[in-house]
Order: sequence, then C-alpha cells, then structure tokens
Amino acid sequence: MPTRLLTTLLLFALLTGAGAGAAQTPGLPTVQLAAGIHLITAELAASDPARARGLMFRQGLPANHGMLFVFDRKATHCMWMRNTLIPLSVAFIEDDGTIVNIENMQPHDERTRHCARRPVRFALEMALGWFDGKGIGPGAKLGRLPAVPQ
Repeated sequence: MPTRLLTTLLLFALLTGAGAGAAQTPGLPTVQLAAGIHLITAELAASDPARARGLMFRQGLPANHGMLFVFDRKATHCMWMRNTLIPLSVAFIEDDGTIVNIENMQPHDERTRHCARRPVRFALEMALGWFDGKGIGPGAKLGRLPAVPQ
C-alpha cells in the first residue's frame, strides 16, 4: 500500500508540474521582475517571432506570471488580442522601469489597439486586473528590467 500511495503522489507531482510548465512558451527565457514587494516571473519576448506570438492560445497564467515584451527601439508600441484567450492588462514601461500607462484588454479583440502614451521599450502583460489588485499604476517603478543598449 505505501508503494501505491508513493506512486500516486509522484504521478500527481509530475502532472501538476507539467500543467504549470504548459503555461509557458517552450524556449523563452524568464526574468524575475520586482513591483514593490511583489515578484513577477515574466517570459521574455525579445524577438520578432516571440513578440508576434505573445500570449496567444494560452488557457491561463499562473499567479504572478506574465510576459515582458522588449522592443528594439523606443516607440509608441501597441498591443492587440488576436488569438488571445484570456483577458490581460498591459503596462507600458520606460527604460528606468517607470510605468507610463496601463491598458486592460479583452480576449479575441482584434480591432482595439492598446498603445503606449509615449515612446517606450517595454510592455508587461499580466492577468487582467493584476496591477490594480496590487495597487500598481502609472508612475510606479518596476525593478530588475533587463539591460538594453542605449
């Protein structure tokens, strides 16, 4: 009986771990960001293919997980929700970590463009309402952003 219980527990652990890993895009590195006392695990979308795919086709996001888009140059970058199944909030972020603006986005909305209010190099997508729920808004600073060439 103990062997059967141990086997069941191991199988459960493997399945649970596989489910959590399925939320990430294979091959994308992750970075740890700091938003005040909150830690964020963000997949790093720093190439054209990774940025184009974004969080498409995801069924959900683990708590405190998101995707950090790193653009080659500062611009008023825009996001949309093509093939995106989950509602998201996106923060547009300056090089020093200051949040410029946060936009809420609904699934499957390909018509609405959500844009930075001024040129930025970063955008962080999190589950809808994550920023509001943590009391984080425009003017707040995120720490541990990856270094970018000037």
